[in-house]
Amino acid sequence: MVCYKLGESHFLLVLTCLWLWLWWSTRIHVIAAYHSLRPGDTLNSTTELCSENDKYCLGFSQFSSAHNSTYLRIYAKGKGDWNMWIGNRNQPLDMDSAVLSLSHSGVLKIESKDMEPIILYSSTQPSNNTVATLMNTSNFVLQRLQPGGTESTVLWQSFDYPTDKLLPGMKLGVNHKTGRNWSLVSSMGYANPALGAFRLEWEPRRRELLIKQRGQLCWTSGELGKNIGFMHNTHYMIVSNDDESYFTITTLNEELTRWELLKTGQLINRNGDDNVARADMCYGYNTDGGCQKWEDIPFCRNPGDAFELKEVYLNLNLKNFLANSSYSPSDCRDTCWKNCSCDGFTDYYDDGTGCIFVYLNLTEGADFASGGEKFYILVKNTHHKGTKKWIWISILIVAALFSICAFILYLALKKRKLRFEDKNRKEMEINKMEDLATSNRFYDARDPEDEFKKRQDLKVFSYTSVLLASNDFSTENKLGQGGFGPVYKGIQPNGQEVAIKRLSKTSSQGTAEFKNELMLIGELQHMNLVQLLGYCIHGEERILIYEYMHNKSLDFYLFDGTRSKLLDWKKRFNIIEGISQGLLYLHKYSRLKVIHRDLKASNILLDENMNPKISDFGLARMFTRQESTTNTSRIVGTYGYMSPEYAMEGVFSVKSDVYSFGVLLLEIVSGRRNTSFYDGDRFLNLIGHAWELWNEGACLKLIDPSLTESPDLDEVQRCIHIGLLCVEQNANNRPLMSQIISMLSNKNPITLPQRPAFYFGSETFDGIISSTEFCTDSTKAITTSREIESSEHQWGEEARNQLHFS
Repeated sequence: MVCYKLGESHFLLVLTCLWLWLWWSTRIHVIAAYHSLRPGDTLNSTTELCSENDKYCLGFSQFSSAHNSTYLRIYAKGKGDWNMWIGNRNQPLDMDSAVLSLSHSGVLKIESKDMEPIILYSSTQPSNNTVATLMNTSNFVLQRLQPGGTESTVLWQSFDYPTDKLLPGMKLGVNHKTGRNWSLVSSMGYANPALGAFRLEWEPRRRELLIKQRGQLCWTSGELGKNIGFMHNTHYMIVSNDDESYFTITTLNEELTRWELLKTGQLINRNGDDNVARADMCYGYNTDGGCQKWEDIPFCRNPGDAFELKEVYLNLNLKNFLANSSYSPSDCRDTCWKNCSCDGFTDYYDDGTGCIFVYLNLTEGADFASGGEKFYILVKNTHHKGTKKWIWISILIVAALFSICAFILYLALKKRKLRFEDKNRKEMEINKMEDLATSNRFYDARDPEDEFKKRQDLKVFSYTSVLLASNDFSTENKLGQGGFGPVYKGIQPNGQEVAIKRLSKTSSQGTAEFKNELMLIGELQHMNLVQLLGYCIHGEERILIYEYMHNKSLDFYLFDGTRSKLLDWKKRFNIIEGISQGLLYLHKYSRLKVIHRDLKASNILLDENMNPKISDFGLARMFTRQESTTNTSRIVGTYGYMSPEYAMEGVFSVKSDVYSFGVLLLEIVSGRRNTSFYDGDRFLNLIGHAWELWNEGACLKLIDPSLTESPDLDEVQRCIHIGLLCVEQNANNRPLMSQIISMLSNKNPITLPQRPAFYFGSETFDGIISSTEFCTDSTKAITTSREIESSEHQWGEEARNQLHFS
């Protein structure tokens, strides 16, 4: 054996070379053959997937070297690295920590430090036999493999989530079964792939393509008559059946092609360098090339006026800056178009966002010459100068006629107005506070936004920011539907998640409930009440913005056989305590006494820690501290939760909320709805069932079977006891919320419950009710079956004429 003694410097050199060899061998891993992620695999910024044909690759990359942010993208090799798809458009990730992973439970997600993970797919039934593959079509597909591996089921695919590119095999349209809508949305700027201003959609009824800018239709393709056709150097296909209706482009060879919706509104064929649509040339006055006319064209703009890219030297005094990265080039163009003194624009930031406006009415310092800054300059159509005189004459004639008509109308209405003016002024001064406390409708302000600004320290959201946050109220962002209207999840530019509640035009609730909730909940601050962040009023749109509750509503878990297992008794008791604390604040500690009037499981929202928060104050009413009860002719609420004195006589007080709380408490214990309960041949609801079990000494049989772990039986029995005290027929016998909290925390109820409201102890023989005894607080009556039928008919008529259930 021959030994060589190495010096220290030689030894370090050998170690360094060995480390470099190991790093490089790992770095130059033959990734082209690695086209799938299997359970447990991850993909980071140093690795990528490539399709089997080696035409497409999936990996993390940067759009700008100035920032350490990265995006998960699919790109086409050999075509200037075309971007085909981006997985995190609105949420850039940290370059050093970004990871795409497929877990053993089948969850496909994108993660980065200090940010919420982006869940691409998560199933309620985890599976370990999944694989995510980058196909030869550039479609990234997550599949569940069947035993044997010969068949598979598609769980998720990138083609269902288009960005600003349309590829062969992608769809534009709608899935009639799932409600999913496939559309393209342009990017914000050159190096900013976030959602921009333009959207390309397919209209199946008219069989045409549409381009909308911030929701406004600006271009259409016209009817496409055949199921298979040729359009702008591209073959296309139209499919329409019971399951789906969509438009897609096809290719007759292996040549790579795509349509791209640019940030300016252009729709181009990247393969043929052909303009499919020029929505950027639609100014509202023209209909050429598929453009659509608009109604609100500024009076200072004429047909033929257009922006052209020019080079110009400008003094700083001729520029105005709008350093807002949420403005895309099209937003800058619209802003300049509507400002009669604006003559041009360009982008402010390097990524193509923000605005710099030009005002050339002071011509000093403006020099059009090559080598200057590039601006889109408004070039006016000089052919319209000769007609301006007649236009102004026509405007003056119309204005004069309008003024005369308005003056005549004013004289006609003035007499009627003066008759009531003094009376209304005095009533407003005397009853202003009382009207706020007791009215179903608050101020009928001509400009409700100004009225709310005076009364509330709330943020006013622009309609554009709401559209951006909710992705134009997309179905993917929809959280649910209530009596007020749909609720959407939104993400603000700062990354904060919000819930966006939009008043539906067909809603049974209306502007009165919107004003009520806005003016009321804005003044309430409590940890068990949902926080209102702001509002938006735009034309007929009425929108409320709340804090986002990650765990939805209580009924989502409570009445589902599977999800109810997530609510152990400790969580349920914590929810009961939280609701009671919120009600106590409303009844006793808020500035005005508040009665919710619509307390139910769907109006109890749960935060990330399953803490309850009371929501939906559209039907709430306020009292002054001297008032305790009132009545109304407009009975609103939810059947099964309304107290008897309110449902039958319109009388409500804090004891009305106590009754609703009692029903809710029994539902939390049993896991069953009050109105859905049915017991064989007996007319028995949940309240009646609980009452009979109490009398039999077997009240613990009411416990939800899904509570697998043994609950605290003393607490359960105490809750049932309190629930029965809350639903008593006589409102005076029901406890106050302060007494309920005391009984929940450390004291057993000192009184025994009496017979509850809406309890019928009837029996049925051959389908005929023999007799029913109904007890009120002061009377007992024996009612025959014929009288019951008559009263039920009368109740039905009253319900149709008076009641409006949410």
